[in-house]
Amino acid sequence: MALLKVFDVAGSGMSAQTTRLNTVASNLANVNSLAGDPQQVYRARMPVFQSVLDRLTGNEAQVGVRIADIVAKEEQPEALYDPSNPLADAEGYVFRSTVDPMEEMANMMSASQSFQSNVEVLNTVKQLLLATLRIGE
Repeated sequence: MALLKVFDVAGSGMSAQTTRLNTVASNLANVNSLAGDPQQVYRARMPVFQSVLDRLTGNEAQVGVRIADIVAKEEQPEALYDPSNPLADAEGYVFRSTVDPMEEMANMMSASQSFQSNVEVLNTVKQLLLATLRIGE
């Protein structure tokens, strides 16, 4: 029944947004991370979503979403001159993570709203199914 696929779609969306929220939390936890080498500094991570298609029919209609990968940002870390820092390199520089706290907060709000939208979809479908069952009473 096609109506029951709504549960799969909303459930997979909730799972994907949970992963996104976990990624945001990890990024925010490392916002002030420092490293002595620009290659070892923490880089902000982002999940990559991919739609899941109905394999039985080959139908292009989306029946869900999944996390295809979690990728790190490619931008260069900021170099800070701090020769007294024990992590400083030979020239006295430490490197700050590439996490932008404002961007992460926006991602967190967006993921939370998307998660809530999927919850509302599930609640609406549940109410519709219950109303359909009451028709015969």
